[in-house]
Amino acid sequence: MKILGIIGGIAPGSTIQYYRLLVDGWRAKAAGYPPVLINSIDLDRMLGLVAAKAFDELVAYLSDELERLARAGAHFALLASNTPHIVFDRLEASSRLPLISIVEAAADASAAYGLKRVGLFGTRSTMQAAFYPQALSRRGIALLTPRDDEQAYIHEKYMQELVNGVFSSGTREAILRIADRMKAEDGMDGLILGGTELPLLLRGDSYNGTPLLDTTRIHVDAALRRMLSS
Repeated sequence: MKILGIIGGIAPGSTIQYYRLLVDGWRAKAAGYPPVLINSIDLDRMLGLVAAKAFDELVAYLSDELERLARAGAHFALLASNTPHIVFDRLEASSRLPLISIVEAAADASAAYGLKRVGLFGTRSTMQAAFYPQALSRRGIALLTPRDDEQAYIHEKYMQELVNGVFSSGTREAILRIADRMKAEDGMDGLILGGTELPLLLRGDSYNGTPLLDTTRIHVDAALRRMLSS
């Protein structure tokens, strides 16, 4: 039986959701419980390296933590967060564990929905990074991001509230107003919740007729397919 390794704790609330979804998904398809190893790393350290654009140090840090999972017996792994995918290609090239990309899984899901103009919410680094537009463009999908002031608001609420487990109705309504504007003005036909805490705030499969792509659930589904196919 193949064992999944998870780099978690980034943030704790979404890592808990990953485990819940893995257990529920596994038990819907197979007997028993999924074989999973979780390595809960230091969220503050990771975010500090991302903010400082210290990408060599970030790769070294995450590579060491992936190696810890390999030594513990994992057969493949994932990063339970969108933000560290800014160095995913480098990690994939150096890791002895095969890695499952949340970005590629979300891009596949966008294509499966038949979407053409997809919005992205997440941390500032995720919204401004190249990894989502590159993955989507390979599938003929355009990426839409919020305006600078909207990005600043989403990032602030993400870092000050969501990663600390605070999910308020006021923040939810304000973020959904940004989605409404992007649908009306930019022609957005789907929204990637590109932060694994966002599905804990914006619950549901759609909003105002717009599919909400829960990257946590999408990532878990990709991991379960790998686990159960083995």
